Amino acid sequence: MRITPVPCLGDNYAYICEDSKGTAFVVDPVEPPKVLSKAKWLNAKIAALLTTHHHADHSGGNAAFVAAVPNIPVYGSDSRIPALTNVVKDGESFSIGALEIRSLFTPCHTSGSVCFYVQDGDTGEKAVFTGDTLFVGGCGRFFEGTAEQMQKSLNSVLASLPDDTAVYCGHEYTKSNLKFAAHVDPANPGVRAKADWCESNACTVPSSIGDEKKFNPFMRVGDAAIKKQLGLPESASDVEVMGALRSAKDKFRG
Repeated sequence: MRITPVPCLGDNYAYICEDSKGTAFVVDPVEPPKVLSKAKWLNAKIAALLTTHHHADHSGGNAAFVAAVPNIPVYGSDSRIPALTNVVKDGESFSIGALEIRSLFTPCHTSGSVCFYVQDGDTGEKAVFTGDTLFVGGCGRFFEGTAEQMQKSLNSVLASLPDDTAVYCGHEYTKSNLKFAAHVDPANPGVRAKADWCESNACTVPSSIGDEKKFNPFMRVGDAAIKKQLGLPESASDVEVMGALRSAKDKFRG
């Protein structure tokens, strides 16, 4: 499996994901000319478009992409997604070439946010495209959902994936996310190591599920040190910590 990030807009990522024969799907191709040009350079044969959620900086290129690649299926879970042809259900599986894809409903950032978990049937490689639900070192804002939903999406749904699953998120927010992580979890060596690594890596994807569990505070809501830093009692629930983390992150200026 070959996954190619395509930087779009100011800090978005679209992706091209290919199997060993070059059969591919694209994820959130908000700037179709950039993605199509990269696909041509890769000699990738695009067979599908996957959309993580309806926000225009992710789905806004769908109509133009479909016009450029007629009859391409467009997968997503929200009726607000432009050019949607295939409405996926939670846990539904489908295949693109040798790539086996499972849709994972992760509502909170939007009510229709979905992550796409991919396994390569030939190589066994695993990846998940998380849109604006899980970022490297952070998570998306709770625009249409609750702390309880994000807690489930991150620490039940995504955390249950194998630790070696590569994480491809929707934005390059890693440096700012890690500044906040260092603020709420200052003694964590994983945060410091990742921040140091970022200094010499402009593109910080992919991460992995296992690594996110080590340094992403939103996947460490049960940690006593984080609770203390937030001024919460040790008895605070995971949902309470999730809500407090998001509130603190929204106000954080670093």
